[in-house]
Amino acid sequence: MKHSGRTLRQVVLWLLVEFGPLFERQHECDHPGIEQVTGQARQIRIVLVTTSFPQGLAGQEAAGSFVLDFARELSRQADLVVVAPSGTGEEVVDDIGGIRVYQYIAPHQPLSALRPADPRHWKAIATTILSGRRQTLLAATEGKADCILALWALPSGHWARNAARRLDIPYGTWALGSDIWSLGRLPVVRTILASTLANARLRFADGHNLLEEVEQICGQPCNFLPSARKLPACGIPLNHGPPYRLVFLGRWHPNKGIDLLLDALALLPNSHWSRIEAVRIAGGGPLEPVVQEKADQLTRSGCPVSVEGYKDLLEATELLTWGDLILIPSRIESIPVIFHDALQACRRILATPVGDFPRLASDPAYKGFLVLAEEASAGAIATALKGILEKPGWAVRDRAGEDPVSAAARKFVTAISLL
Repeated sequence: MKHSGRTLRQVVLWLLVEFGPLFERQHECDHPGIEQVTGQARQIRIVLVTTSFPQGLAGQEAAGSFVLDFARELSRQADLVVVAPSGTGEEVVDDIGGIRVYQYIAPHQPLSALRPADPRHWKAIATTILSGRRQTLLAATEGKADCILALWALPSGHWARNAARRLDIPYGTWALGSDIWSLGRLPVVRTILASTLANARLRFADGHNLLEEVEQICGQPCNFLPSARKLPACGIPLNHGPPYRLVFLGRWHPNKGIDLLLDALALLPNSHWSRIEAVRIAGGGPLEPVVQEKADQLTRSGCPVSVEGYKDLLEATELLTWGDLILIPSRIESIPVIFHDALQACRRILATPVGDFPRLASDPAYKGFLVLAEEASAGAIATALKGILEKPGWAVRDRAGEDPVSAAARKFVTAISLL
């Protein structure tokens, strides 16, 4: 039987994932057993395993800032340790943000950038997989874990499954989107993904459409758990009349549609630019040359467009509350963290009708906050933007209430306690 080179490489990855324990037995520890506490209650002991955690320049950690917020909140409700990538290239145990973190060896580039079909990435993939397995097992053993939560399905979920099986404890997975959409498309890796999800005692996804896809992959129920971070208070009032301030904050990646947004801005006539005070585009990513070129063209045409870099949490909060309209022009999306950021800042949102946005737009809870373009195209975004700019004023009500990070942590702890 003939196999394509791509398939053979996936088989190599599968063998490494499935039989990695043969190469790491010298690192194993016997689990001392879950303590039987009588006479007094104790907090549940949780190991959180993630590929997203702040370790570099502020603002570049993608989901990392959300994971740190979630971990901090979870540590208030449970006895928590974290397994996360190392910023030093070594397996170490450190304290990050007041949380005990077991760090595994990982490449400097995002793990999502590693390609199983590319032989140049095989060494980095192998090193990461084996190191992540070792540190997850070590953290769960030394921490006498009651359960493990994996952010995200792969590779964290596989490490959680390995440790949970050896220590006879439950594990759960939380799917973010990229792990399902990218890895779920590779035939051999999809098999590993399906097994990892199916064997989890708890499954979460941060979007409703994503939840349905997880259920299709593994044939088991999945629960909705949104990803959000906690913004500090910043009392800049919303501008209820023109000229308006527009903001894009996110990765400069084709999936996030930053190129569509810049093309849409180029389609706006001068009559609508007169109703815009400024457009600030912040972030970074592989489309940086495209962003710089298109933004420069707009600037030379007299349009008030500025390009800025990554933002730490305080800078992101300042930017969001400076703006009147938050732009989410994605081609592919679940429910992004920036959506919850905008809600916390009580800012209006213009988004494309992808992922969960059509569902959210029909929810009365988001009336007055979310406006959708007809499709994910520059023309449709420009049309929707013109409609917003033509309105005489915006009425956006306050959404004060429980912060979403606390709610997510409480939901997980409650679900674990019911197992």
